[in-house]
Amino acid sequence: MKHHKQRHSKDKQKQCLCTVCCKQFTTRSGLFFHKQTHTATMYSCTQCERRFNTQRSLKQHMNVHSSKYKCTECGKCFTCNQVLAEHRQRHFGEKPFECTLCSKRFTQSHHLVLHSRVHSGEKPFECTVCRKRFATKSNLTVHSRIHSREKPFECAVCGKRFTTKSQLAVHSRIHSGEKAHKCLECDKAFSQSGDLTTHMRVHTGDKPYECSLCDKSFSQSSHLQTHKRHIHSNRRPYDCRYCGTMFKSNDVLKRHVYTHTGAKPYSCRHCSDCFRQIGRLKAHLLKSHNEGTWFTCHICQKKFSLKGNLKQHLLRHEGVKPYVCDECSKSFFTASNMKRHQSKHSDFKLFCCGSCGKYFKFKQNVVRHFKRCSVKLGYKPIF
Repeated sequence: MKHHKQRHSKDKQKQCLCTVCCKQFTTRSGLFFHKQTHTATMYSCTQCERRFNTQRSLKQHMNVHSSKYKCTECGKCFTCNQVLAEHRQRHFGEKPFECTLCSKRFTQSHHLVLHSRVHSGEKPFECTVCRKRFATKSNLTVHSRIHSREKPFECAVCGKRFTTKSQLAVHSRIHSGEKAHKCLECDKAFSQSGDLTTHMRVHTGDKPYECSLCDKSFSQSSHLQTHKRHIHSNRRPYDCRYCGTMFKSNDVLKRHVYTHTGAKPYSCRHCSDCFRQIGRLKAHLLKSHNEGTWFTCHICQKKFSLKGNLKQHLLRHEGVKPYVCDECSKSFFTASNMKRHQSKHSDFKLFCCGSCGKYFKFKQNVVRHFKRCSVKLGYKPIF
């Protein structure tokens, strides 16, 4: 009990010092077991080369390889029957431990203890190098590998190393093709549980990530970040080396460069036609080869090859103009029309000539100028 109380004491002193690596421990027994990691008396597993301080720990570990405690649902093996019983609760959806603050439920009691630190803000484990604090000891252990650059888990197939066992387990599915997480609605399978959670929002319609600047919401956080960058941000870090036009994403820049180089990377599998944009390829497949699905307006029966174009078309029927100018409150059907209008209120010149460095307010002006400028400087236009 005295040894246990030392873990909760805020002014505890780690008196037991390892003379080999200077690591400190609150108890002599903890130091004793730690010292065995520096000696040759470690017990190694013949199957996976993991090492243990005691023969008893090795014996428990061997149950994983002997399949003595094996889950009949997913085939995963465990060191003892208690851990197996707790694991089986996940398959049957049993979560007997409930948080009194947010009603979230857990399969194991210690998971509830760890979760409670989300509400209390308690982070009892501190990194001795950078003083960063963590709620769990395992998170601190993983974090410490950033400083030591240790990657103890190695893939047996390709030799790639990882800092955590879970990262290795996820990576190994690339080689095995295993997809253990299956959707109960459409039988689609995934290699990671997080991917399944995201996929389930297709069926439930749940969009938990809300934009703080408008009323739009998204099913994935990455989609929200993309939305903020493209719609609400004016930052354009990617510029075209041919005409100086700036873009918010590298993907849009790549598609724009095709207009200068003449590249048409999207080819039709039915004929010899090629296209600069995949949207134009889809439209071609629909119109010329009747491949794909048309998006039809339920009001005027007009057909569209892209779903986004149909959404914009429906706004015109409804008279909804969701994009409003901050300066004059004028509204627009599309974000591009609003941005084009907003340039009238600003003296900011976004587009730069790649030849002479002169800036312009409108894209069509810099394109027209660049053609004349490149001829004057002796360059042959490539578009």
